Amino acid sequence: MADSHLSCDPVSVEDALREAEQTCEMRGARLTRIRRKVLELLLEKSEPAKAYDLLQELDGQGAPKPPTVYRALDFLLQMGLAHKIESLNAYVACGHTGHSHSAVFLICDRCGSASELDSTRTGDLLREETEAQGFELRNAIIEAQGVCAACARR
Repeated sequence: MADSHLSCDPVSVEDALREAEQTCEMRGARLTRIRRKVLELLLEKSEPAKAYDLLQELDGQGAPKPPTVYRALDFLLQMGLAHKIESLNAYVACGHTGHSHSAVFLICDRCGSASELDSTRTGDLLREETEAQGFELRNAIIEAQGVCAACARR
C-alpha cells in the first residue's frame, strides 16, 4: 500500500501527542495510557488502521480486549483526534486538533491509500446547504473513491 498524505498529519508524533493531551485537558477529559497508545499507533501509520490491527499491536499493554480498543477509538473520535473512514471500517489520526473541519477522504481503489483533503470550502458549502434545510450539522465525513495521483502515473 502506498503512503497516504493526510493533510492533518502532525509535524511529529510527539508534538501531536502533546497537543492531544492539551486538547483533552481543555475539554475536561483524560488521555489514558491505552487511549494515548491507540492514538500513537494511528499517528505512526501511513494508512488507515482497523481496530483489530490496533488490538494486535497493543499486546503487552495490559491484555486489551476488543471493547477496550473500540472505547479508546470512540473517545479519540469524540475528541476530534481521529476520524473513521466508514467504507474501509478503519481509522486515521488527525494530528491538528486546534481546528474544526469536515473530513473529506480521497480513497484510492488501487493502492488503498486514504488522504484527507483540506476541506474548508466543502465544509462551508455543506453547512450552508444543510442549514437551508433546517438541519443542524454536527459532523460530516465525505469519502471519495477513485485513483490517487501516484497510481494514475503508473
